[in-house]
Amino acid sequence: MNRRLARHALITRLRAQRPVIPDQEVRRVYDEVAASGLVEEIEPLIARTKGRRCTLSVEALLVGMALAAQRNSGVVTFTTVTNLLYFSLSGAMREQLGLHRYPDHDRGFEAAYAVVRRRLHSILEAIDPSPLPKNHRLARRHAEKVLTRADPEALTHKRARLLRVSNMILGMSLREALPLLEERWDGSVSLDATAIGTYAKGLPSHSPVTSTDPDASWYVRTTRHQDPLALDGLTPIEAAGGRQRTNGEKKTERIKKRLFGYDASLVVARDPERHGAPLPDGSANPDVVPALIVAFSVDKPSHRPGQVAVEALQHVDNRFPRGYLAGDRAYNGQKPENFQLPIRAMGYEPVYDYASDQLGVQTGFAGAELVEGNWYCPSMPQPLKDATKDLLAKKIDKQTWIDRIRARTNYVFMPKQRPDAEGHRRVMCPAEANRAQCPLKPRTLGRGIHLPLVDPAPKPAGSPPCCVQRTVTVPPEAGANLWQPLQYGSEAWQRVYFRLRNSVEGINGFAKDRLQERLEDAGTRRIRGIAAQTLLLAFQLAHANRRKLASWADAIALGGERPRRRPTRRRRTKPLGTWTPKGHITQR
Repeated sequence: MNRRLARHALITRLRAQRPVIPDQEVRRVYDEVAASGLVEEIEPLIARTKGRRCTLSVEALLVGMALAAQRNSGVVTFTTVTNLLYFSLSGAMREQLGLHRYPDHDRGFEAAYAVVRRRLHSILEAIDPSPLPKNHRLARRHAEKVLTRADPEALTHKRARLLRVSNMILGMSLREALPLLEERWDGSVSLDATAIGTYAKGLPSHSPVTSTDPDASWYVRTTRHQDPLALDGLTPIEAAGGRQRTNGEKKTERIKKRLFGYDASLVVARDPERHGAPLPDGSANPDVVPALIVAFSVDKPSHRPGQVAVEALQHVDNRFPRGYLAGDRAYNGQKPENFQLPIRAMGYEPVYDYASDQLGVQTGFAGAELVEGNWYCPSMPQPLKDATKDLLAKKIDKQTWIDRIRARTNYVFMPKQRPDAEGHRRVMCPAEANRAQCPLKPRTLGRGIHLPLVDPAPKPAGSPPCCVQRTVTVPPEAGANLWQPLQYGSEAWQRVYFRLRNSVEGINGFAKDRLQERLEDAGTRRIRGIAAQTLLLAFQLAHANRRKLASWADAIALGGERPRRRPTRRRRTKPLGTWTPKGHITQR
C-alpha cells in the first residue's frame, strides 16, 4: 500500500501542470478580438435557428486561438486551445466568456475538445472555397464530378470571406503600429509568394486518388530558376519526385526543392526612402518602422500568381496611401489584365527587374519605344537600347553598362502631368523636356553642347506622332506588362527595388525561423484544406509581425537610456549606382 501511494505521488509530480493564465493577459487578448470586428463578421455566417445552442461562442474560440498563438510562437493546435479555454482560465474569465465547466479528466477533456472542433468546423464550412472533402483520399473521377457540380459563384463568395476573415486576424497584430505606419510609411510594398507545406502527403497528378488535402499542389524549384516558381516543363511524376525522363525525352533541370502545399502571397510594407541603418550609438532608428506583413492571400503554388497578389492587395487598409510596388519576375510576366492594370488602378506604381527575353526594345506607341520599362526617343542610339543585352552577352563591361544607363536619361520621355482617373498619361519627348535637341523640332536647337543632338532617320511614311506633336497621351494598356515609372538601372530604381525586395525576403526568413513561427513547416498547421491552412497561417503571420515590432522596440534607446538589445547587425551594403545585372562594380 505504501509503495502504491509513493508511486502515485511520483506520477502526480510527473503529470504536467495546467498552465494558469493571468486575467490581465486574457483581457488584453479579449479586447483585441472585440476591437477587430471578427465576431461581427463570423457570427452571421454560422447562425442557425434549429438544433441545440452551441456552448462555445465565436468570441471565446477566437480568444482561445489568439492565446494559443501568443504562447506557442504563432502555432495554433486545438488541443492547446481546449486546455487554455476550459482548464487554464480563472473562474471570472470563464464566466465572462460564457464557457461551460467540464471535469478535469479524460472524459471532460474529450467533451470540451468536441465542442471546440464542432465550432471550428462550422466556421470553416462557411468560408471554405473548396467543395472537396478533406482527410481521406477521393477517387479523382469522383473529385472532378464534385467540382463540376459546385456553384462557382458561391465558392467565389466563400473565398472572399476566407481572405477577409484571415486578413482581419492579421490586422490585429498591426493595431498598435497603425499610428507609426500612418506617419512613417509612404504606402510602398513588396510582393512575394512563399511556399508553405500542408499536413498531407502529396501524390502525383496521374494518381487515381487525390491527396488527403485535395486543395494543395506541388511547389517545385530547380537550379535554373532563381525565383521560387514551379516549372511548366516538369511532368507530374517528376514534380512528385518520380522517375527522370528516359533517353530521347526532353531534358529537364535538376530539382533543388520540392514541397507539397500552398503559396502564400505576402504584401510587405516598407518605406524605400528610409535606409533603416542603426544610429551612431548603435540603437535602432525610431523613425524607420520595420518591414511588416500588411495583407496576404493563399492559393496553389504558381497557380495564378498575379490574380492572387491582387486579391491580397485589396485587403491593404484603405487608410494607407499607395506607393511603389516591387515584385520578382513572376509578376511582370503576367497578363496585364490580371496584374499590371489592376495594381495601377489601385494607385500602385510597379518597379520590376527583367528576364533576358524582356530586354531591349519590346514595343512601341506613337513612335516612342519601350526599352526595359521606360518610353524612349526612337532615335536613341542603338548601343544605349542594347546596353543590358550587350552586358549579358559580355560585349561590354559593368562600368560601360552604368555609363550607358545614365546616358539614356537624355532620351527618356517625361510626364507632362499626372495620369488621369483612367490611367492615361501625357508625356513629352526629351527635346520638349529640354533634355535633348532635335532637328525635327527646330525650336529645340541651339540650347548648348551639353544636350545631345538627336539624329532621326528619314522614314518614307513621315515622322511619327511623338516627333511631331508636343505631347502624346499613352493609354494604360500600352506596354502595360513591362512599364514602370522609374528608369531601369538608375540609382532611384536601385534604391526602391532592392530595399523593397530585400524587405520581403527578410520577412520570409524571419517567419520561417525554426525556433519561432516555422512558417514553411507543415506540422505547424495540422488541419487540412485551404480554409484551415489560411486561417492558421494568419495567426502565424500575426505573431511574426508582433515579434518584429517587439524586437524593433527593444532595440530603440528611449529617454536617453540604453536599449534592451542591440539591433541586428547589418551587412555592409553596396553604394547606390554600382549595381549591374552581372553584379556590383568593385570600388577602386
